[in-house]
Amino acid sequence: MTDHPSPLGQAAPPPADHRNRFVAIRDEVSRVVVGQAAVMSGMLCALLAEGHVLLEGVPGVAKTLLVKAMAASMSLDAARVQFTPDLMPSDVVGQMVFDQGNFRFRKGPVFTNMLLADEINRTPPKTQAALLEAMEEHQVSMDGVPRPLPEPFIVIATQNPIEYEGTYPLPEAQLDRFLVKLLVDYPSADQELEVIRRHHLGLDPHDPVAAGVRSVADPATLAAARAEVAAITVEDPVLAYIIEVVRATRQSPSLSLGVSPRGAAALLKTSKAWAWLSGRAFVTPDEVKTMAKPTLRHRVLVRPELEIEGIDADRVLDGILSQVPAP
Repeated sequence: MTDHPSPLGQAAPPPADHRNRFVAIRDEVSRVVVGQAAVMSGMLCALLAEGHVLLEGVPGVAKTLLVKAMAASMSLDAARVQFTPDLMPSDVVGQMVFDQGNFRFRKGPVFTNMLLADEINRTPPKTQAALLEAMEEHQVSMDGVPRPLPEPFIVIATQNPIEYEGTYPLPEAQLDRFLVKLLVDYPSADQELEVIRRHHLGLDPHDPVAAGVRSVADPATLAAARAEVAAITVEDPVLAYIIEVVRATRQSPSLSLGVSPRGAAALLKTSKAWAWLSGRAFVTPDEVKTMAKPTLRHRVLVRPELEIEGIDADRVLDGILSQVPAP
């Protein structure tokens, strides 16, 4: 990306201390995860923007390991739920149990800082909805009593893009609750060779800490970084550019569903987070373009006749970004 002068001429870059710690998080995760730099950056942006992540990739490309390593590097509690067709909402959020003559609330795995919802599209809509309510409200209501979830709280859900039998695809309204959708692809040949070499040398992918991942940040660091991200400058021309991109998705003949106003707000948040990670005190069109596909690809619907021809959301968004003039 190209550096631009601040439109105000006086915005100072964000403090280096917290940003350096987030760079260190990427370094720590890289101790056990080879490649996937774009996915790591997208996950960090979601953390900074207080949003949730949907990871899409085939089995065996380190999605679970990414989550475990990132939680370990930030001293965050983490939990994993394997979503299955028989999973009940109470298995996720918790339930009232009768214990020694009294009812008490037994917390579910959602009471954590970082929840890995593995194969979320394999569980029925009722269970999906229970998790998505917790994502939206950051609380669980049981027996009429609201129970706040720990802070920070982030859900990282995974889904397999190729298996459809026995799945319950997330409706568009629920997909919209995820701040970003990140595509986890196969590693390159050199990267895959390094993966195999690490396994040969004894890497245990189930224990990132034993593999050398250190804690370089904590919840207090994240809270301070989020405050700095919120203070990033965004000038009116850039705000207008975001709106023009979003409105272009609603007018595109290739899409049957465009981006909602909530999607526009999400693109603003992720652009500010990317600017902060880049050491910039203001958002430029470059940040908007960088974060457009991760933030918008799951908020649009490509027309079925075009999907049959192999045209996906990313390709349509690339066309829109090339047509909408940047300020």
